[in-house]
Amino acid sequence: MNINLDPSRDDLPLMANTSHILVKHYVLDLDVNFESQIIEGTIVLFFDSGNKFRKKSSSTEETCRPESNEACKFRMLEPCHISVTNTRTFSSKMGYNDFAICGKGEKDTSGKDGNHDNWKLASEISSSKYCCDTGNHGSEDFLLVLDCCDLSVLKVEEVDVAAVPGIEKFTRSPKLTVVSELRNQIVRELVTLPADRWREQLDCYARCSQAPGCGELLFDTDTWSLQIRKTGAQTAPDFPHAIRILYRTKPQGRSVTWTSDQSGRPCVYTMGSPINNRALFPCQEPPVAMSTWQATVRAAASFVVLMSGENSAKPTQLQEGYSSWHYYVTMPMPASTLTIAVGSWTEMKPETYSSNDLAAERRSFSPSEADFRCVGVCGHVEYPCRFQNASAATQEIIPHRVFAPVCLKHTCQETLLRLIPPCLSAAHSVLGTHPFSRLDVLIVPANFPSLGMASPHIVFLSQSTLTGRSHLCGTRLCHEIAHSWFGLAIGARDWTEEWLSEGFATHLEDVFWAKAQQLAPSEAQEQQELRAVLRWRRLQDEVRNSPEEMQVLSCLSETSSLGPRSTAVAVATEAFILPPFDYSQVFGIHNQTGGKAAIQESSPL
Repeated sequence: MNINLDPSRDDLPLMANTSHILVKHYVLDLDVNFESQIIEGTIVLFFDSGNKFRKKSSSTEETCRPESNEACKFRMLEPCHISVTNTRTFSSKMGYNDFAICGKGEKDTSGKDGNHDNWKLASEISSSKYCCDTGNHGSEDFLLVLDCCDLSVLKVEEVDVAAVPGIEKFTRSPKLTVVSELRNQIVRELVTLPADRWREQLDCYARCSQAPGCGELLFDTDTWSLQIRKTGAQTAPDFPHAIRILYRTKPQGRSVTWTSDQSGRPCVYTMGSPINNRALFPCQEPPVAMSTWQATVRAAASFVVLMSGENSAKPTQLQEGYSSWHYYVTMPMPASTLTIAVGSWTEMKPETYSSNDLAAERRSFSPSEADFRCVGVCGHVEYPCRFQNASAATQEIIPHRVFAPVCLKHTCQETLLRLIPPCLSAAHSVLGTHPFSRLDVLIVPANFPSLGMASPHIVFLSQSTLTGRSHLCGTRLCHEIAHSWFGLAIGARDWTEEWLSEGFATHLEDVFWAKAQQLAPSEAQEQQELRAVLRWRRLQDEVRNSPEEMQVLSCLSETSSLGPRSTAVAVATEAFILPPFDYSQVFGIHNQTGGKAAIQESSPL
């Protein structure tokens, strides 16, 4: 189904049929090629169809329906006449050297959908058989629908997880004789492992992702989705619970930006696109689709790969001048929160500070000032939660790093590096436990369209924040740190309510910054009131000079299957000072729905 939309104006369709099956974990294995401006490789998806789908559907049950409630139909796939070469010129720890994929230096001539495989299989089946079952006979195959845009999908196959040595311990039903049922049972047990076995779980995901394929699946793409089916699998529980997709991005794909940094060297990064990550990898976009992920990314050895992972990855040297970087997360979050930046970044180390600077950075707030409100039982799905960790509750300043082009070294040392510790400490004194275990801050290229963007474990800052005195950099840093709690650890159930996250973050940037500066209460109040007046006047100007349709968010009832508006919406909440508030009471239900990484703010007028 093709839908003609203007991403700069229209809501985006969420096509994934998340009411039937959910992705629980992604394993990405990717190569970044700057010459062709393409990211290519594989992604393995591990599914859970849920208890309510374990039973065979009745003859009146709908077996597949995308979230848009539109019928979806497979088109006949066109044959691809393109020279195919093996582009793996070096060994990979997670490589799939048996896959033949299009040469990196070649122009994509595969057609608008980029479908290179299984067209012969598809051509043997009447297009009428690809229609979603509308519910009166139950004889059609289940159709998996993923959100996807501007990707060339080359191959989709089922993964034979049963072939992984030692994996049989995840099979509770030894009487299973049907191999497909055995594979799905293994994945069900794997995705439901308790949180204290997360290391074992990640290792099993990695080993399963390298298992051989056991049959290609039929697929098709349209403008906004990837549709996959397996002949004979009529319900979500019957559909393969581990599949591998071989794909590559397109240079014009809108999820990442290929550009040059301030030193003139090439780089690529996710800059908070209106279409989120659907042009970076096939995924389930709705915020209710919470998943974990791990990624291995290879690039030339001169590049640094940063991602929104929990670990501070170090490069593994490969042959022929390439390096490999591995990241992972154990906190289930929407796919839109995955962030990547590859470039010739330099880690900025602090210069020798004066004794006064060091004393200010090491200052600890008193126990009475830092009110650690313990959360008895969190309301989210089980994962290794920092709010349940006593040692995390006392960690005032989390480990942090700063990356930027080498030409900005002096500016970063003079301004940014000095501000991070007091801003983190101030946030901890107000809200307690930091939701994420570490923080990377990257000064992004000049084409970045806003002052900052917050993602788990990483913040993008504009070079503009480094100019002048420390006030602009400090307030923006505090704003993005606040999004760790409001927007990421907890978030709106629907993107039409994203203004809530912005309202809290805008208020808290004043609170954090006042504490970081160690202002007296009267000074802090005066500064906060002045900034509120400026915001109110800016809001009035925006309302006065913006088209009316850009000032109103879509009604929730009308957009249950739609993504976020890409245009900025003026929010009155940001213009007012909130009264004293017990923020910690919110975190009893933190991360029930998760947040959205691409939280962008316009530059002040």
